Amino acid sequence: MRYFLLSAVCALFAFLQPASAQTPGAEFSRLPTGTEYRLFRKDATGRYLPHPLAATDAPYASRVGQVLTVFLEFRTGRDSLLMKSRQMQPTPQPVALPDKPEVGSLEEALGLLLPGDSAVFRFPADTIFAKTFRQPVPPFIRKGGNTMLVFASARELLTMAEMSARQEKLQAEYAKQAKAAAVAQSAKDAAKIQAYLKKNKLVAKKTVGGTYYIITRPGKGLPPKKGQTVRVLYRGTVLATGKEFDSSAKHGNEPIAFALGTGQVIPGWDQGIAMLTKGSKAVLLIPSPLAYGPRGAGADIPANAVLRFEVELVDFK
Repeated sequence: MRYFLLSAVCALFAFLQPASAQTPGAEFSRLPTGTEYRLFRKDATGRYLPHPLAATDAPYASRVGQVLTVFLEFRTGRDSLLMKSRQMQPTPQPVALPDKPEVGSLEEALGLLLPGDSAVFRFPADTIFAKTFRQPVPPFIRKGGNTMLVFASARELLTMAEMSARQEKLQAEYAKQAKAAAVAQSAKDAAKIQAYLKKNKLVAKKTVGGTYYIITRPGKGLPPKKGQTVRVLYRGTVLATGKEFDSSAKHGNEPIAFALGTGQVIPGWDQGIAMLTKGSKAVLLIPSPLAYGPRGAGADIPANAVLRFEVELVDFK
């Protein structure tokens, strides 16, 4: 469980506020360990009916080490909605079924479910936060009666190998989509850069990777090699607005030092600085996929921003 969903859930509890919700009335059953539950299973007609656990139910031991995918909903004891996992992600969350779930934990409760089951679990908030979330109970939950309700809808039971294969496939799909988006964005950024060059009557060269650079003062010698430590003075602005977001002047005019070509800086810097020689100055025009892409960086660098840097390669070794 902790390897998949809990970090996201714990983060949400740091700022969520309750909203009104309704809980259907029914009696809870109780496990010998104290976990309270209401379990529902589909009948032949497709209706969900209350289902007390029976000796014929699949034993938990047979499912240890597998992954149950499940939609979760968290509410306070006074029926105030805290979080729906569907709103975090449209697909069910993977939950690892441990060998020995801690008594009274959410892992123990979810281990009761088979694919197709739905359930409502009731916990003392102190217990679930101590044994599952490993953090103090937020004050607004304690004020709501110090009780947590967890609604669960189980979908699939997968082996770890099946889950890993599925995640790898999803990651490959996401990577493919991200690459296609980056190509499209690069084309847009190239048009912006060409317009800037034309407007300012500038001629730029372009690295193999896609960074544009204009040498404004030639240096001497050979350019640095990958892995060498370079020291660079700089001033960075957003191309579209001209707004400065950082500079060496803001840091005592001390050059920034980094190992070239090792990913310590944005790709546009690794590419552009590799074109310079000691003592040279240049302007780097960096398409957003080679900078901070769709995520941007803080308040000063918006999403998909083309960046302009005035740089000086002070030295390298």
